Amino acid sequence: MEPSSSSLSSVAVKNSGKKRKSSALTAQDEAKRLKTGQEGEEVVECPPRLPRISVPPERLQQPITLNELTELLHYAALGKAGGIKQPSWCHLHHQRKVTGVNVVIVDGLAQSHFYKHYLSLQHLRARYSSRVTFTPSPNNVASEIFSNEVPKSEDSSLSHTLKENNDIPKALKNHPVITKFGTKRKGLTAYLLTQEEMIKKTYPVKGMPGFEEFVCTDSVDCVTDRSPLYGLDCEMCLTEKGNELTRVSLVDSDGNCVMDELVKPQNRILSYLTKFSGITAAMLRPITTTLRDVQAKLRAVLPWDAVLVGHSVNNDLIALKLIHPHVIDTSLLYRKEFGQRFKLKILAEKVLKRQIQTEEKNGHNPIEDALAALELAQYFIQTGPRQVVEHHLEDLWGYTIEEEVTDCASAPTPSLRFADILQTLGQSVAFFGKRSDVSLDLSNQRWHSSDKEVLAAFRRQTKSPFLSVLQFSSLADQLKGCVAHQEQQHQRLRAYLQNMCVVFAGPFPAGFSEREVKRLFCCCGPVWKIKMLPTPVRVHAMVEFELLEGAVVALKTLNGLNLHGQSIKVQRPVDESLLDLDLTLNALMDDALNTTNLYTVKLKPTLAGCIKHSGKVNGHTLDPPCPVVASFKATKGLWPPKVNGKQLKLTTTKCALSEETVRETFGRFGTVDTIVLPAESGRRASHACIKFKNSEGKHSALRSSEDLWKEEYAICPSLTPPHLRSWVSMSAMGSSADVKGDDGERTHMHTSSQDQKMALMMGKLDRRLGKVFRSLPDCTLSVVLLLGCTSAHGHLPGLCFIEVKCRSGAEQ
Repeated sequence: MEPSSSSLSSVAVKNSGKKRKSSALTAQDEAKRLKTGQEGEEVVECPPRLPRISVPPERLQQPITLNELTELLHYAALGKAGGIKQPSWCHLHHQRKVTGVNVVIVDGLAQSHFYKHYLSLQHLRARYSSRVTFTPSPNNVASEIFSNEVPKSEDSSLSHTLKENNDIPKALKNHPVITKFGTKRKGLTAYLLTQEEMIKKTYPVKGMPGFEEFVCTDSVDCVTDRSPLYGLDCEMCLTEKGNELTRVSLVDSDGNCVMDELVKPQNRILSYLTKFSGITAAMLRPITTTLRDVQAKLRAVLPWDAVLVGHSVNNDLIALKLIHPHVIDTSLLYRKEFGQRFKLKILAEKVLKRQIQTEEKNGHNPIEDALAALELAQYFIQTGPRQVVEHHLEDLWGYTIEEEVTDCASAPTPSLRFADILQTLGQSVAFFGKRSDVSLDLSNQRWHSSDKEVLAAFRRQTKSPFLSVLQFSSLADQLKGCVAHQEQQHQRLRAYLQNMCVVFAGPFPAGFSEREVKRLFCCCGPVWKIKMLPTPVRVHAMVEFELLEGAVVALKTLNGLNLHGQSIKVQRPVDESLLDLDLTLNALMDDALNTTNLYTVKLKPTLAGCIKHSGKVNGHTLDPPCPVVASFKATKGLWPPKVNGKQLKLTTTKCALSEETVRETFGRFGTVDTIVLPAESGRRASHACIKFKNSEGKHSALRSSEDLWKEEYAICPSLTPPHLRSWVSMSAMGSSADVKGDDGERTHMHTSSQDQKMALMMGKLDRRLGKVFRSLPDCTLSVVLLLGCTSAHGHLPGLCFIEVKCRSGAEQ
């Protein structure tokens, strides 16, 4: 059924006669409005509840798989309305406010690379509030994201939508308008040309060659579905330099003409093209208006969020030498097969039921043409692609929908692939990266040879796709290009990460055993391994802790300890690669994941099984009385103490920790949110990570460290990220073997040109990731995925960063 001309006019042109204001309410006006109630009383407006992600502590240290990651992506995009449950390993709060999903895949990098180059990756470590180890997948991750099937739910609105889509006739499904825009009615932003489309269709685009002298309008980066539409049309004549502007007309969204100017061409006119333009020599003779004049007037008339509408409006913008980023082209809305286009005259006649550009008129009327283009766009937006096609399938595209008799039993099952479902719902999807076997329609793939080009293509878009996947491969390609250095790079990586947990201690008294060294140092934290380093004169030891905090506590509490009258020294390895270790540790201490976290270990030294806090053992006085290892350094006395002049054997053990005792002890410093005890089967918990509600609780406990020592607690700020069970397990990379050279000895890795080059590449990668994040719309779920890699020593796990980009000034 054809729509009536009266209904078209009500949709396309409003008769209020009031011109839309040139700009929306400013933020200041909006704030004033919120502060004043209906009767003038002050109203306290609650801050908006924005989407955010959280990972339960019990799941934080469990690596996630690709399937678990897609659980999150499905829920973020479709939510409960789509019959999708919350992910099994995390919780996405306020999912309905999520506006899009962006995944950046980084090839060739592992979790260990991130911590090796931690200082260079400022954006990644500061911006993302959730960090989880990722289990490498043998499949093409980008392809799996698009093709992974969404769980089926019969009762969800998604299921009903898929059934409705399955009922669409084949003639409509393959129609060029439906293929491009889907079937659902959407806002005007869905029909804006992307920057890539504008470049392909020869629109003037800022920064592109040939448009250096063009003038840019004062336009914002993003527009909304409420932004005003302005119809534009120009007429040209032929001069010595080619086509030049002779007339420009602009109509607002109410159909009012707000600008109609004749323009004097700069060069000598060869033909006025009167048959098409309607311009004559007599009309231009008195005109003094120049191109620069109309450019200035257009910039003054157009509001900051204006959307220009025209029919092949690229020609008009080129004639105006004007760059405007937000454009709807009616010749591309009502599209034909194989890139062919309808003439504006035909569209006006068939859709608007209006005659324009008739033969009796002397040339085109640009006001009439601008208004026709405007009304065509408004009708398309208001009616929706499917209704437009169904109403005008025969008179515009020349065929009808034949009755399709199908057996319900043989009807095709709707696709449950993630990308297909999003497109069925009218959401756009896109892949940006190197050409690869990605399970996605080629029209939605943007192939580029470098990360720089991938980033530029993504940022050029006027509107971000709802689901976008970017693949950065340049760094992996460079690493593969130097295979001879790749394994050496892995060895350097392992050595550096292990050395961060290593201390060297000694000299120890003669006969001091490995077991006694472990008993002494395990009071600072779980010990990974001990290696005795005997010399002809004295005995030293290399102690490697499981956690970074163990080494820090050992340096603070055991350095200078007297054993049998002999002072031992505890120090870091002397290695060129560790010169900036203090900066790395300080940055880890200030990591967004550790700002409220505190590390503690419970100490209890015993002599022959029992120490009395009175300073006596079995009734004998200790010399000196020292109840905790943490006070060894302060006493400057001999240790172990003597009983009746006889030195006793030291057996240092750790007390078992429980959540109740830790909460009771540390609750006086601030509200304790979570206590994480190590899941060690068959062993008592020796240390704990305490997460306070805010950082003040952590700092209050640190200020009371001496009092806690007296209560047999050693503390320090948390350094090991919460998602890691232990630091050394990350550096082990599937092998517990130490990093050794050809002679079987532990190697000392020196900074090389390869290390410096790698650091520069990581810094460049971090800046690109920051640019991607900043270009995302507010409330977009952002995921950065380091895929992990493989070396001769085993698999290196990847790392997944997750954050929801919040509005400016409202970030959580």
